[in-house]
Amino acid sequence: MATKTNAEAVAPVHTKAQLLASKKYANRQDIINALLEDGKTYTTAQVDALIEKFMKGQVK
Repeated sequence: MATKTNAEAVAPVHTKAQLLASKKYANRQDIINALLEDGKTYTTAQVDALIEKFMKGQVK
């Protein structure tokens, strides 16, 4: 079984509203609003991964 590193165990989580209000994601508010669910919490690493996956998606 894999163990969590110390950084993973204490990574702060944020709500969608907090992330939308943050300066870090000021230019990504439209993507954050579309990708994240209300009522859930996310780490910045999770949000960065979701944005990267979205940006690398294929255009249909």
